[in-house]
Amino acid sequence: MSDEQLLETAAVVRRGAGRLARRLRAERPEPGETLLRLSVLSHLHGRGPMTPGALAAAERLQPQSLSRTLTGLEHDGLVSRTADGQDRRRSVLAITAAGQEVLRRDFRQRDSWLALAMSGLTPTEREVLRLAGELMDQLADSDTAALRPPADRTA
Repeated sequence: MSDEQLLETAAVVRRGAGRLARRLRAERPEPGETLLRLSVLSHLHGRGPMTPGALAAAERLQPQSLSRTLTGLEHDGLVSRTADGQDRRRSVLAITAAGQEVLRRDFRQRDSWLALAMSGLTPTEREVLRLAGELMDQLADSDTAALRPPADRTA
């Protein structure tokens, strides 16, 4: 695949992922949690307990930008904070059972809408989407700081 084709493919994926993300946000239950609160809960659910600094890095935010959100989640009983076993000056955040339930409720409605939308696709198309979802997860976790965009490569 040429660099130009790779850029065109990247644009198609970005547009499709963006449109789907907007639609899924529109399918969220009302009233719902803020997207930042859900994102924090999702990180803790998927990656396990984390320090506030690691969580801020995962969210691509400064730690002080997350402090109000973390305080609110802790106040609402959706996350718990304990002292780090190796460094008592640091704290570790974990999602609680109540936080898990908030995620389940939020995901349930959107997953139901998506499943209904996908029901009109062929089994092969649904499998392609499942694989694409796994690949997008990999892309989201990739460290691209060391990579150059295709247009900047030398031949």
